[in-house]
Formats: sequence, C-alpha cells, structure tokens
Amino acid sequence: MAVHKILITEQIDQRAIDFLSEQGFEISVGTRGKLNTEDALIEALHDCDGAITMLSNPISRRVMESCPNVKVFANYAVGFNNVDVIAAKELGVRVSNTPDVLSEATADIALSLLLGVSRKIVEAESDLRKGKFDGWHPNGYVGVELFGKKAGMIGMGRIGKAIVRRLKGFGITTLYHNRNRIDIQTEQNLDATFTADLDEMLTNIDFLFLSCPLTPETHHIINASRLSKLDPKVIIINTGRGPLIDEAALAESLIDGKLAGAGLDVFEREPEIHPLLLKAPNTLLLPHIGSATRETRFNMAMLCANSVLKILRGENPNLISNLIA
Repeated sequence: MAVHKILITEQIDQRAIDFLSEQGFEISVGTRGKLNTEDALIEALHDCDGAITMLSNPISRRVMESCPNVKVFANYAVGFNNVDVIAAKELGVRVSNTPDVLSEATADIALSLLLGVSRKIVEAESDLRKGKFDGWHPNGYVGVELFGKKAGMIGMGRIGKAIVRRLKGFGITTLYHNRNRIDIQTEQNLDATFTADLDEMLTNIDFLFLSCPLTPETHHIINASRLSKLDPKVIIINTGRGPLIDEAALAESLIDGKLAGAGLDVFEREPEIHPLLLKAPNTLLLPHIGSATRETRFNMAMLCANSVLKILRGENPNLISNLIA
C-alpha cells in the first residue's frame, strides 16, 4: 500500500505531527511564510495526498486543479476565507476547519481587549515603566466601568455566545445582530436581545463586538457611515476578521475623538497594520493571538490531523463534524 504524503505548511504542535507519523503517513513541514503564494504552494504539494494549511495559504481553484492528488485540505483555523470552497465542491476536494475548539480562548481575548481599553491599562503600564508614575492622583488614567453597560454583538455563533456569556458575568446586557435569531432560551440565559436593524443597535450601546464570519455582505460592515452612528463613548472590539471594519475610517474616528477606544486582534491586511491605527489613542492592538493557548492550539492541530486521517482512509465524510466542503 502506498504511503500517503502530507504537507503541513508550517510547524504546528509536534504531538499532532507525531500522531500522523505513527499512523503511517509521510510528513513534510514547510517554513513559515514560504508557502503564501499559489506557485510556492503548488510546488510543495506536487506529490502530496493531503495538507494542513493556514489562513495565509491561498487554497485557490488553480492550486487544487494543479494538485489533483490532494484529496483534503485541513485548514488550521475556524475561518476559511483563504479557500475557494465552491471550487473544492466542484472538484471533489475535501476541506475542513477547526470550529468549537477555539471559542473559549478567543472569547477570553475579547474580554481582555475590553478590559485593557476601558481601563487604559496599556497606557498606564507603559507610563509606569517609563518612570512617569508619581503616585495615585484623582484624574490619572480614568476609564469606564463595565457593570451596568450595554454591549452590541455582531455575530452570535459559537465565539459570539462565549463572549456574551462572559459579558453577562460583568453585569453587561447585550443587543445582538445576526443572520438568524437564536433560540429564546439561549437569549434568556445570556441576557441578550435580538436586533434585526443593525443601524438602530449601534445607537444604543456602550461597547461593540464583532464576531461574525467574513463574507461579501460583512466586508466593512462597520464603515464610516456606521461609525458616525456610534456615541463617542463607545469602545469597539474586533476578534472576528480584520476586513469587517474599514480600518482607515476607524483610525480617523479614534484620532478625531469620535470613539472612546478600540481593541483589535485582527487586521485588514495582516500582518500589515494600518499606519493610522498605530497612532490612534486608547487603542490596544494584538498580533492575532485569540486562539493562542496551549490547550487550543493542540486541539486545533489534532482536529486537522484527524480530518486528514479520516478522509485519506476513506471514512464516511458525514461523520466528520468540521467538514465544510
């Protein structure tokens, strides 16, 4: 029996690599940043049967057509906007992702961003390190409390619900906008209220969270027009996808004092950061670390490894819960 060859486009948890090797697969691991073009990916995949890929790897129709032996792409992310899913379905190529396992870790980061921005933690800590701490004073680093405030949530999937569950613990009620209303019992448990009209929701909140998928409809769902509807006291938190927000418009609103602050873990053109965001006040920027816990990254790696294993061994695709194509 021929040995299946698997490409992992960059290093993941070694335990997942060892698991696939122990199952009899031949593994090659790419170098970070070297497989982020179609040509490089095609060359690396030429004799492979499957791959574990990152959001930075373009799994396009051309890549799939150029590598007909590849039966499965296991995307190491909850998102899959780097994959031409339509082409995959037409070509019979299987694609999986890693839902569920990163919801709690990403929700933790969303709350960390809110706490950091609302209490001016980064500014205060930076000044302390620079020797600017001259003792307690009544007007120093004054932020806002979370208790009793109202949040707006765009997207009420797994991660959105996990964030709202944490918000409830801080005494925050939530309005949410979603393609579909969730069940009433879950709304009551989360102290969340459905709002069909996004623009109306934006006029009634203290904090705005973005946790929806990136689609043509959600690209720049927060733009200059919608930013203008927000009260200047509002803090924006984005742990979804960078292009959900028009970053230039966001930066201008922050610099002009039309928003109280922003916390971002994702960006429009990662790893490039909009230069105005780097100058914006009360802005906390993180390098896409929402899923960066030991537990989550291991679970993501194993979810990908098991997807590759099951597909290449011909198991019933309907039994693979994270299959998207």
